Amino acid sequence: MAAWTSEELDSLDSSQEIRVAGRRKDGTLRSFRIIWHVVVDGGLYARSVNGPDAAWYVGVRRQMAGAVQWNGHQCDVVYVDDPSHDDAIDSAYRRKYGDGSPTQALNRQPARGTTLRIEVK
Repeated sequence: MAAWTSEELDSLDSSQEIRVAGRRKDGTLRSFRIIWHVVVDGGLYARSVNGPDAAWYVGVRRQMAGAVQWNGHQCDVVYVDDPSHDDAIDSAYRRKYGDGSPTQALNRQPARGTTLRIEVK
């Protein structure tokens, strides 16, 4: 598996939103959805503010592969369940987006249980 470059991580970290899509069985991409994300310990992480039933989350979980778009870039990715940095991810969401209602929702269940690490394919 390839790793994000430091330039990509810096660009992702400075971007307020990314667009994610899952892959269908036939390899085509599902529709892209805008989500919030954070960079923690050299990794890209995202959660579903609407929990495990959100359309984008259901779509990426089917094949655990897809693509990410941000700031004019697009990369093929894989999605990995990874709760190992949850406390750091909570803090990163608060630093990046403030402590308003959306961030509070991202940092509690059921959203916290949807933590995905997004890796370059």
